[in-house]
Amino acid sequence: MYGADDHGIQSLREDVMAVQRGWNDLDEGTRKLIIVVAVVESILKGAALVDLKRRPANQVRGPKWLWAPVIAVVNSAGVVPISYFVFGRRRPPSQPG
Repeated sequence: MYGADDHGIQSLREDVMAVQRGWNDLDEGTRKLIIVVAVVESILKGAALVDLKRRPANQVRGPKWLWAPVIAVVNSAGVVPISYFVFGRRRPPSQPG
């Protein structure tokens, strides 16, 4: 039923599966770290998206339509939202008075 090539592919699949680790294979400290990083990134993404929505386009470096999907989709451990806050925003013009 299996040819020589099919056996090699099946063996390769088994080797790859043996190397992969599941959530339960990780120690508790690693699992907590992953959860904390995910929560922090979610908070940063939410804050960046809210700020982007409320901020006038003339106070954003680059097009808002491009920032929004990059912030929302790219998995970055917080780098993209922080980049938006540091580089993507312009200061509002100062009010005379």
